[in-house]
Amino acid sequence: MTATFPDLYMSPRLLAPGGTPADLATHQQRYGPLAYGDPDGVLRAVAESGLTGRGGAAFAVYRKLVAVADAGRRTGRAPVVVANGAEGEPASHKDKTLLRLSPHLVLDGLQIAAQAVGADEAHLAVEDGASYLEAALARRSDPLRVNVVRVPKRFLSGQSSALAQYISGAAALPAHQDPPVRERGVRRAPTLVQNVETLAHVALVARYGADWFRTAGTPAQPGSALCTVHVPGREVRVVEAPFGMPLGRILPIEATTSAVLLGGYHGTWIPSPEAAQLPLDATTMGAGVLAALPTTHCGLTETARVLRYLALQSAGQCGPCLNGLPRMAAAFQSLAVPGPQGTTRTDIARWAGLVEGRGACHHPDGTTRLVRSALTTFASELDAHARGLCTATDRTPLLPVPQES
Repeated sequence: MTATFPDLYMSPRLLAPGGTPADLATHQQRYGPLAYGDPDGVLRAVAESGLTGRGGAAFAVYRKLVAVADAGRRTGRAPVVVANGAEGEPASHKDKTLLRLSPHLVLDGLQIAAQAVGADEAHLAVEDGASYLEAALARRSDPLRVNVVRVPKRFLSGQSSALAQYISGAAALPAHQDPPVRERGVRRAPTLVQNVETLAHVALVARYGADWFRTAGTPAQPGSALCTVHVPGREVRVVEAPFGMPLGRILPIEATTSAVLLGGYHGTWIPSPEAAQLPLDATTMGAGVLAALPTTHCGLTETARVLRYLALQSAGQCGPCLNGLPRMAAAFQSLAVPGPQGTTRTDIARWAGLVEGRGACHHPDGTTRLVRSALTTFASELDAHARGLCTATDRTPLLPVPQES
Protein backbone atom coordinates (compact mmCIF):
# COMPACT_ATOMS: atom_id res chain seq x y z
CA MET A 1 0.00 0.00 0.00
CA THR A 2 1.22 3.50 -0.70
CA ALA A 3 0.43 6.86 0.81
CA THR A 4 1.31 10.18 -0.73
CA PHE A 5 1.58 13.74 0.46
CA PRO A 6 -2.17 14.29 1.06
CA ASP A 7 -1.62 12.27 4.23
CA LEU A 8 1.20 14.64 5.13
CA TYR A 9 -0.24 17.97 3.98
CA MET A 10 1.80 18.29 0.79
CA SER A 11 1.37 17.65 -2.92
CA PRO A 12 2.57 14.32 -4.36
CA ARG A 13 5.87 14.23 -6.23
CA LEU A 14 7.24 10.74 -6.84
CA LEU A 15 4.28 8.43 -6.36
CA ALA A 16 1.10 8.73 -8.36
CA PRO A 17 -2.07 9.20 -6.30
CA GLY A 18 -4.22 6.13 -5.84
CA GLY A 19 -1.41 3.61 -6.10
CA THR A 20 -1.99 2.97 -9.81
CA PRO A 21 1.10 2.32 -11.95
CA ALA A 22 1.70 5.07 -14.50
CA ASP A 23 2.24 3.95 -18.10
CA LEU A 24 4.28 6.10 -20.46
CA ALA A 25 1.33 8.19 -21.65
CA THR A 26 0.14 8.85 -18.10
CA HIS A 27 3.66 9.67 -17.03
CA GLN A 28 4.17 12.18 -19.85
CA GLN A 29 0.80 13.77 -19.20
CA ARG A 30 1.55 14.17 -15.52
CA TYR A 31 5.14 15.41 -15.67
CA GLY A 32 5.41 16.93 -19.13
CA PRO A 33 8.26 16.57 -21.64
CA LEU A 34 11.89 16.09 -20.65
CA ALA A 35 14.56 17.94 -22.62
CA TYR A 36 17.93 16.34 -23.33
CA GLY A 37 21.18 17.84 -24.56
CA ASP A 38 22.24 20.23 -21.77
CA PRO A 39 24.38 18.24 -19.29
CA ASP A 40 26.03 21.38 -17.88
CA GLY A 41 22.61 22.86 -17.17
CA VAL A 42 21.54 19.67 -15.40
CA LEU A 43 24.68 19.69 -13.26
CA ARG A 44 24.06 23.30 -12.26
CA ALA A 45 20.43 22.57 -11.37
CA VAL A 46 21.35 19.49 -9.33
CA ALA A 47 24.05 21.47 -7.49
CA GLU A 48 21.65 24.32 -6.69
CA SER A 49 18.89 21.91 -5.63
CA GLY A 50 20.94 20.43 -2.80
CA LEU A 51 19.78 16.94 -3.78
CA THR A 52 21.41 14.15 -1.79
CA GLY A 53 21.35 10.42 -2.44
CA ARG A 54 18.39 8.43 -1.17
CA GLY A 55 20.27 5.13 -0.89
CA GLY A 56 21.29 5.73 2.71
CA ALA A 57 24.56 7.68 2.61
CA ALA A 58 22.96 11.08 1.84
CA PHE A 59 25.95 12.05 -0.32
CA ALA A 60 25.62 15.16 -2.50
CA VAL A 61 24.44 13.98 -5.91
CA TYR A 62 26.18 16.83 -7.74
CA ARG A 63 29.57 15.87 -6.29
CA LYS A 64 29.06 12.25 -7.29
CA LEU A 65 28.08 13.17 -10.86
CA VAL A 66 31.07 15.49 -11.27
CA ALA A 67 33.47 12.93 -9.81
CA VAL A 68 32.39 10.28 -12.32
CA ALA A 69 32.48 12.72 -15.25
CA ASP A 70 35.98 13.88 -14.22
CA ALA A 71 37.19 10.29 -13.89
CA GLY A 72 35.92 9.58 -17.39
CA ARG A 73 37.81 12.52 -18.86
CA ARG A 74 40.96 11.71 -16.88
CA THR A 75 41.04 8.03 -17.89
CA GLY A 76 39.71 8.46 -21.41
CA ARG A 77 37.03 5.84 -20.71
CA ALA A 78 33.33 6.54 -21.05
CA PRO A 79 31.59 6.06 -17.70
CA VAL A 80 28.92 3.47 -16.90
CA VAL A 81 25.73 4.37 -15.03
CA VAL A 82 23.87 1.90 -12.81
CA ALA A 83 20.41 2.61 -11.43
CA ASN A 84 20.34 0.74 -8.15
CA GLY A 85 16.95 -0.82 -7.47
CA ALA A 86 18.42 -3.85 -5.70
CA GLU A 87 16.66 -3.31 -2.39
CA GLY A 88 18.38 -5.90 -0.24
CA GLU A 89 16.94 -4.43 2.98
CA PRO A 90 14.08 -6.82 3.90
CA ALA A 91 12.09 -4.15 5.74
CA SER A 92 12.24 -1.60 2.91
CA HIS A 93 9.69 -1.51 0.09
CA LYS A 94 10.28 2.02 -1.19
CA ASP A 95 12.38 1.30 -4.27
CA LYS A 96 10.20 -1.60 -5.39
CA THR A 97 7.12 0.56 -4.96
CA LEU A 98 8.65 3.45 -6.90
CA LEU A 99 9.68 1.18 -9.77
CA ARG A 100 6.20 -0.36 -9.88
CA LEU A 101 4.26 2.90 -9.76
CA SER A 102 6.60 5.40 -11.48
CA PRO A 103 9.09 3.43 -13.59
CA HIS A 104 9.34 6.11 -16.27
CA LEU A 105 10.35 8.76 -13.75
CA VAL A 106 13.30 6.57 -12.74
CA LEU A 107 14.16 5.85 -16.37
CA ASP A 108 14.07 9.57 -17.16
CA GLY A 109 16.52 10.22 -14.34
CA LEU A 110 18.77 7.42 -15.54
CA GLN A 111 19.01 8.97 -19.01
CA ILE A 112 19.65 12.45 -17.58
CA ALA A 113 22.39 11.17 -15.27
CA ALA A 114 24.00 9.22 -18.11
CA GLN A 115 24.16 12.35 -20.24
CA ALA A 116 25.48 14.43 -17.35
CA VAL A 117 28.50 12.15 -16.82
CA GLY A 118 29.06 11.26 -20.49
CA ALA A 119 28.18 7.57 -20.10
CA ASP A 120 27.80 5.22 -23.04
CA GLU A 121 26.42 2.28 -21.03
CA ALA A 122 23.48 2.10 -18.60
CA HIS A 123 22.05 -0.62 -16.39
CA LEU A 124 19.03 -0.95 -14.10
CA ALA A 125 19.68 -3.45 -11.31
CA VAL A 126 16.67 -5.04 -9.60
CA GLU A 127 15.74 -8.12 -7.61
CA ASP A 128 12.15 -8.32 -8.86
CA GLY A 129 10.02 -6.87 -11.63
CA ALA A 130 12.57 -7.19 -14.41
CA SER A 131 10.02 -8.25 -17.03
CA TYR A 132 7.74 -5.35 -16.17
CA LEU A 133 10.62 -2.89 -16.45
CA GLU A 134 11.83 -4.38 -19.71
CA ALA A 135 8.33 -3.89 -21.10
CA ALA A 136 8.38 -0.25 -19.93
CA LEU A 137 11.76 0.29 -21.61
CA ALA A 138 10.47 -1.20 -24.87
CA ARG A 139 7.87 1.58 -25.10
CA ARG A 140 10.44 4.36 -24.81
CA SER A 141 12.73 6.02 -27.34
CA ASP A 142 15.73 6.87 -25.21
CA PRO A 143 19.12 8.22 -26.29
CA LEU A 144 20.91 5.39 -24.45
CA ARG A 145 19.91 1.74 -24.30
CA VAL A 146 19.32 0.43 -20.77
CA ASN A 147 20.06 -3.14 -19.75
CA VAL A 148 17.95 -4.60 -16.92
CA VAL A 149 20.09 -6.72 -14.59
CA ARG A 150 18.53 -9.26 -12.22
CA VAL A 151 20.63 -9.46 -9.07
CA PRO A 152 20.57 -12.14 -6.35
CA LYS A 153 18.22 -11.52 -3.42
CA ARG A 154 20.83 -10.88 -0.77
CA PHE A 155 21.32 -8.05 1.70
CA LEU A 156 24.61 -6.93 0.16
CA SER A 157 23.70 -7.30 -3.53
CA GLY A 158 22.85 -3.61 -3.78
CA GLN A 159 26.16 -2.42 -2.34
CA SER A 160 27.85 -0.34 -5.07
CA SER A 161 31.00 -2.40 -5.48
CA ALA A 162 28.97 -5.64 -5.34
CA LEU A 163 26.78 -4.34 -8.19
CA ALA A 164 29.83 -3.35 -10.20
CA GLN A 165 31.31 -6.79 -9.67
CA TYR A 166 28.10 -8.55 -10.69
CA ILE A 167 27.56 -6.51 -13.84
CA SER A 168 31.20 -7.21 -14.72
CA GLY A 169 30.49 -10.96 -14.58
CA ALA A 170 31.69 -11.77 -11.06
CA ALA A 171 29.77 -12.65 -7.89
CA ALA A 172 27.69 -9.92 -6.26
CA LEU A 173 30.11 -9.42 -3.38
CA PRO A 174 31.52 -6.16 -2.04
CA ALA A 175 35.12 -5.34 -2.89
CA HIS A 176 37.63 -3.15 -1.10
CA GLN A 177 36.87 0.28 -2.52
CA ASP A 178 40.33 1.55 -3.33
CA PRO A 179 40.03 2.99 -5.87
CA PRO A 180 36.30 3.65 -5.44
CA VAL A 181 33.66 2.53 -7.94
CA ARG A 182 33.30 6.08 -9.26
CA GLU A 183 36.87 5.72 -10.59
CA ARG A 184 37.02 2.00 -11.36
CA GLY A 185 33.77 0.07 -11.37
CA VAL A 186 32.05 -1.97 -14.10
CA ARG A 187 34.82 -3.55 -16.18
CA ARG A 188 37.21 -1.03 -14.60
CA ALA A 189 35.41 1.97 -16.11
CA PRO A 190 34.35 4.98 -13.98
CA THR A 191 30.89 4.03 -12.71
CA LEU A 192 28.00 6.01 -11.27
CA VAL A 193 25.84 3.84 -8.98
CA GLN A 194 22.77 5.82 -7.99
CA ASN A 195 19.69 4.71 -6.08
CA VAL A 196 16.50 4.66 -8.17
CA GLU A 197 14.73 7.13 -5.90
CA THR A 198 17.63 9.55 -6.31
CA LEU A 199 17.35 9.27 -10.09
CA ALA A 200 13.61 10.00 -9.91
CA HIS A 201 14.46 13.22 -8.07
CA VAL A 202 17.09 14.02 -10.72
CA ALA A 203 14.35 13.78 -13.35
CA LEU A 204 12.19 16.22 -11.40
CA VAL A 205 15.04 18.70 -10.93
CA ALA A 206 15.85 18.52 -14.65
CA ARG A 207 12.20 19.30 -15.47
CA TYR A 208 11.28 21.91 -12.90
CA GLY A 209 14.55 23.33 -11.58
CA ALA A 210 16.24 23.79 -8.22
CA ASP A 211 13.88 26.42 -6.84
CA TRP A 212 10.88 24.15 -7.33
CA PHE A 213 12.71 21.25 -5.70
CA ARG A 214 13.48 23.37 -2.65
CA THR A 215 9.81 24.16 -2.02
CA ALA A 216 9.72 20.94 0.02
CA GLY A 217 11.93 20.08 2.96
CA THR A 218 14.20 22.49 4.81
CA PRO A 219 16.87 24.92 3.59
CA ALA A 220 19.60 22.58 4.85
CA GLN A 221 17.86 19.42 3.59
CA PRO A 222 15.58 20.25 0.68
CA GLY A 223 13.19 17.84 -0.97
CA SER A 224 11.24 14.78 0.04
CA ALA A 225 11.96 11.10 0.62
CA LEU A 226 10.17 7.78 0.50
CA CYS A 227 9.77 5.84 3.74
CA THR A 228 8.54 2.33 4.47
CA VAL A 229 6.32 2.41 7.55
CA HIS A 230 5.73 -0.66 9.74
CA VAL A 231 2.96 -0.52 12.35
CA PRO A 232 1.81 -3.72 14.10
CA GLY A 233 -1.56 -4.93 12.87
CA ARG A 234 -1.56 -2.68 9.80
CA GLU A 235 -0.49 -3.11 6.21
CA VAL A 236 3.04 -1.93 5.47
CA ARG A 237 2.89 1.49 3.76
CA VAL A 238 5.29 3.45 1.60
CA VAL A 239 4.86 7.16 2.28
CA GLU A 240 6.40 10.24 0.74
CA ALA A 241 7.40 12.93 3.26
CA PRO A 242 9.39 16.18 3.30
CA PHE A 243 12.63 16.41 5.22
CA GLY A 244 12.13 18.17 8.54
CA MET A 245 8.73 16.64 9.25
CA PRO A 246 8.55 15.09 12.76
CA LEU A 247 8.66 11.30 12.64
CA GLY A 248 5.54 11.24 14.79
CA ARG A 249 3.64 12.73 11.85
CA ILE A 250 4.80 9.95 9.52
CA LEU A 251 4.73 6.96 11.86
CA PRO A 252 1.96 6.56 14.43
CA ILE A 253 3.86 6.56 17.75
CA GLU A 254 1.38 5.74 20.50
CA ALA A 255 1.46 5.13 24.24
CA THR A 256 1.77 1.42 23.47
CA THR A 257 4.94 1.99 21.38
CA SER A 258 8.15 1.29 23.27
CA ALA A 259 10.71 2.09 20.56
CA VAL A 260 11.13 2.97 16.91
CA LEU A 261 13.55 1.40 14.47
CA LEU A 262 14.90 4.22 12.34
CA GLY A 263 16.75 3.45 9.11
CA GLY A 264 16.34 -0.31 8.79
CA TYR A 265 18.64 -3.16 9.77
CA HIS A 266 21.69 -0.91 9.59
CA GLY A 267 19.79 1.73 11.54
CA THR A 268 19.12 2.48 15.19
CA TRP A 269 16.56 1.76 17.88
CA ILE A 270 15.27 4.95 19.52
CA PRO A 271 12.93 5.21 22.54
CA SER A 272 9.48 6.26 21.34
CA PRO A 273 9.22 9.61 23.22
CA GLU A 274 12.51 10.73 21.66
CA ALA A 275 11.62 9.37 18.21
CA ALA A 276 8.30 11.24 18.12
CA GLN A 277 10.16 14.56 18.30
CA LEU A 278 12.89 13.78 15.79
CA PRO A 279 12.63 15.19 12.26
CA LEU A 280 12.97 13.16 9.09
CA ASP A 281 16.68 13.64 8.48
CA ALA A 282 18.70 12.56 5.46
CA THR A 283 21.71 11.71 7.63
CA THR A 284 19.82 9.29 9.89
CA MET A 285 17.03 7.82 7.76
CA GLY A 286 19.25 5.13 6.20
CA ALA A 287 17.12 2.85 4.04
CA GLY A 288 14.02 4.90 4.87
CA VAL A 289 12.51 2.30 7.23
CA LEU A 290 10.36 3.37 10.19
CA ALA A 291 9.05 0.58 12.42
CA ALA A 292 7.06 0.96 15.64
CA LEU A 293 7.84 -1.66 18.28
CA PRO A 294 4.87 -2.20 20.63
CA THR A 295 5.35 -2.69 24.36
CA THR A 296 3.99 -6.23 23.95
CA HIS A 297 7.09 -7.26 21.97
CA CYS A 298 10.63 -7.89 23.17
CA GLY A 299 13.12 -5.57 21.49
CA LEU A 300 15.96 -7.94 22.36
CA THR A 301 14.29 -10.84 20.58
CA GLU A 302 13.59 -8.70 17.51
CA THR A 303 17.17 -7.48 17.42
CA ALA A 304 18.58 -10.98 17.87
CA ARG A 305 16.60 -12.23 14.87
CA VAL A 306 17.87 -9.39 12.70
CA LEU A 307 21.48 -9.83 13.84
CA ARG A 308 21.43 -13.52 12.98
CA TYR A 309 20.13 -12.63 9.53
CA LEU A 310 22.80 -9.96 9.03
CA ALA A 311 25.56 -12.35 10.12
CA LEU A 312 24.34 -14.99 7.66
CA GLN A 313 24.10 -12.38 4.88
CA SER A 314 27.69 -11.18 5.19
CA ALA A 315 30.07 -11.79 2.31
CA GLY A 316 32.44 -13.63 4.65
CA GLN A 317 35.45 -12.09 2.93
CA CYS A 318 37.07 -10.35 5.90
CA GLY A 319 37.56 -10.93 9.60
CA PRO A 320 34.82 -8.61 10.90
CA CYS A 321 32.14 -10.39 8.85
CA LEU A 322 33.59 -13.89 9.01
CA ASN A 323 34.18 -13.94 12.76
CA GLY A 324 32.90 -10.79 14.43
CA LEU A 325 29.30 -10.63 13.27
CA PRO A 326 28.46 -14.32 13.96
CA ARG A 327 29.98 -14.01 17.43
CA MET A 328 27.98 -10.87 18.23
CA ALA A 329 24.79 -12.41 16.85
CA ALA A 330 25.20 -15.55 18.97
CA ALA A 331 25.97 -13.52 22.08
CA PHE A 332 22.97 -11.26 21.54
CA GLN A 333 20.77 -14.31 21.12
CA SER A 334 21.80 -15.37 24.63
CA LEU A 335 20.79 -11.92 25.93
CA ALA A 336 17.36 -12.37 24.35
CA VAL A 337 16.77 -15.43 26.56
CA PRO A 338 16.00 -14.52 30.19
CA GLY A 339 18.72 -15.72 32.55
CA PRO A 340 22.22 -14.98 33.83
CA GLN A 341 24.25 -12.80 31.44
CA GLY A 342 27.74 -12.88 32.89
CA THR A 343 30.01 -10.59 30.84
CA THR A 344 28.00 -10.89 27.63
CA ARG A 345 26.88 -7.25 27.52
CA THR A 346 30.39 -5.89 27.89
CA ASP A 347 31.75 -8.52 25.50
CA ILE A 348 29.32 -7.45 22.76
CA ALA A 349 30.16 -3.78 23.26
CA ARG A 350 33.89 -4.58 23.04
CA TRP A 351 33.49 -6.70 19.92
CA ALA A 352 31.48 -3.95 18.26
CA GLY A 353 34.44 -1.62 18.70
CA LEU A 354 36.82 -4.23 17.24
CA VAL A 355 34.90 -4.82 14.00
CA GLU A 356 33.81 -1.26 13.29
CA GLY A 357 35.60 0.40 10.38
CA ARG A 358 37.58 -2.70 9.46
CA GLY A 359 35.41 -4.37 6.81
CA ALA A 360 35.67 -4.39 3.04
CA CYS A 361 32.29 -2.63 3.06
CA HIS A 362 30.12 -0.92 5.67
CA HIS A 363 28.18 -4.06 6.65
CA PRO A 364 30.00 -4.46 9.99
CA ASP A 365 29.56 -0.74 10.73
CA GLY A 366 25.82 -0.84 10.10
CA THR A 367 25.42 -4.00 12.16
CA THR A 368 27.30 -2.57 15.13
CA ARG A 369 25.17 0.58 14.91
CA LEU A 370 22.06 -1.55 15.43
CA VAL A 371 23.74 -3.49 18.26
CA ARG A 372 24.80 -0.42 20.21
CA SER A 373 21.41 1.22 19.91
CA ALA A 374 19.69 -1.94 21.18
CA LEU A 375 22.00 -2.18 24.20
CA THR A 376 21.06 1.39 25.13
CA THR A 377 17.38 1.56 24.19
CA PHE A 378 16.50 -1.81 25.71
CA ALA A 379 18.71 -1.48 28.81
CA SER A 380 15.78 -1.95 31.20
CA GLU A 381 14.66 -5.06 29.32
CA LEU A 382 18.23 -6.36 29.54
CA ASP A 383 18.11 -5.87 33.31
CA ALA A 384 14.78 -7.72 33.48
CA HIS A 385 16.20 -10.59 31.42
CA ALA A 386 19.19 -10.80 33.77
CA ARG A 387 16.67 -11.39 36.59
CA GLY A 388 15.00 -14.14 34.55
CA LEU A 389 12.03 -12.02 33.45
CA CYS A 390 10.71 -10.79 30.08
CA THR A 391 7.93 -8.21 29.80
CA ALA A 392 6.86 -9.31 26.30
CA THR A 393 3.43 -10.92 25.93
CA ASP A 394 3.38 -11.30 22.15
CA ARG A 395 5.98 -13.53 20.48
CA THR A 396 4.80 -12.80 16.93
CA PRO A 397 7.79 -11.51 14.91
CA LEU A 398 7.43 -7.85 13.94
CA LEU A 399 10.37 -7.28 11.59
CA PRO A 400 10.55 -9.31 8.35
CA VAL A 401 13.50 -11.69 8.16
CA PRO A 402 13.75 -13.96 5.08
CA GLN A 403 13.93 -17.66 5.74
CA GLU A 404 17.40 -19.15 5.56
CA SER A 405 18.12 -20.74 2.21
